[in-house]
Amino acid sequence: MDKQTISQDVIRDRFSKAMSQMYQQEVPQYGTLLQIVKETNTDYLSKHPDTFAEHQQGSELNRLDVERHGAIRLGTASELATMKDLFAVMGMSPVGYYDLSAAGVPVHSTAFRPITEQALLINPFRVFTSLLRLELIDNSDLREKARKILEARDIFSPRVRELIALSEQQNGLTDGQADEFVSEALKTFRWHSDALVSLDSYNALLEHHRLIADVVSFKGPHINHLTPRTLDIDQVQRIMPQFGITPKEVIEGPPLRHVPILLRQTSFKALSERITFTDSEEGKHTARFGEIEQRGLALTPEGRALYDQLLLRASASDTSNNNDQHQQHFAHAFAAFPDDIESLRQQKLGYFRYTLKNGAKLPADQNIPAHLDSLIKQGLVLVTPIIYEDFLPVSAAGIFQSNLGSEKSHVSSGNPNRSAFETALGREVIDEFSLYAEIEATSLNQLFAESAQS
Repeated sequence: MDKQTISQDVIRDRFSKAMSQMYQQEVPQYGTLLQIVKETNTDYLSKHPDTFAEHQQGSELNRLDVERHGAIRLGTASELATMKDLFAVMGMSPVGYYDLSAAGVPVHSTAFRPITEQALLINPFRVFTSLLRLELIDNSDLREKARKILEARDIFSPRVRELIALSEQQNGLTDGQADEFVSEALKTFRWHSDALVSLDSYNALLEHHRLIADVVSFKGPHINHLTPRTLDIDQVQRIMPQFGITPKEVIEGPPLRHVPILLRQTSFKALSERITFTDSEEGKHTARFGEIEQRGLALTPEGRALYDQLLLRASASDTSNNNDQHQQHFAHAFAAFPDDIESLRQQKLGYFRYTLKNGAKLPADQNIPAHLDSLIKQGLVLVTPIIYEDFLPVSAAGIFQSNLGSEKSHVSSGNPNRSAFETALGREVIDEFSLYAEIEATSLNQLFAESAQS
């Protein structure tokens, strides 16, 4: 049965691992980064063996080992629409809308990722995908030149387009087709040292904004980082210099907490790579870097509103490029955000998974929903944070700015245009809050069903 299609999850897992191998060859420091993260995670788990619930340990450790997120920047609506179809072959959907103009970066973005619990456990590979906003280039001549360059390029191989269409026709790919798809799709994300523009054109784009030069000047949207997940980002930040790696000045995102929330990120400085331009001139370009992330509790809309409020306040008065001072400043500003699971749960600031303790029996004659708090206090029902799978626009912009050589970004209300982004994408993005709410509701329904059977 060579025509039998295989799971999208398998294709995504193959692609993620193949991209990791490719990036390690292109950016040797990435291999060192993986070593640092692996050693840090092993050390953390030895000191905190209860990090993962016993019944989740195997699947969570597997997920932690393979977990990566990449980032690309696209130039046109047609590139975004085709990229959506490419990621769909791997079971990845566009989740969330991000306006990075709020931190001075002329793009808006979504995250392509798996959306079901089962798919996330197999491989939660994500690609933060940004679309250049040409309308934010205020130089009309430069804007028109960038538009013509982008419209003339094709970032997808003819064969990968055929395989995308084939996957849609036959509702998946066979094992052999999947291997070919991975090989062809990787061509889109490879590094190209030959530019599409002359040195003068590159410098003009660079002068306007480094990210514009990165998007417009090259044959494809080279993957500019591939991020492993650590359980202790503060330790990674401290020890990177011991491995000959210089980290960015501060860890982006919320401060160190007892109950981690959302997403914290750091990175090493972008590489300076040799480029040959169309006029045979040579120069250097910096865009690709190594990033590390630590993920915490997914917040509800109420929790996110509180986070955003505290972030604006903290950012407005933060003048330090020293990480210790930055973290102290943010810790003080975030003191108003509850830092224990029960307070977060009771105030409905985060999403949680509810499970019956192994071997526990719930009272058959009790109204379980009405007595849920009591059962939690008794230890019969376990509460674990649902991990945040998405991104933070200000943190993403901070990483971009740091590695593009720009000054520290400042938070503003930005210039969002979600409808234009979704028009380019060819569909609506999925609301991330609805996905977390569904996971929480499913766990509660399962708990209540188990109690009814006991």
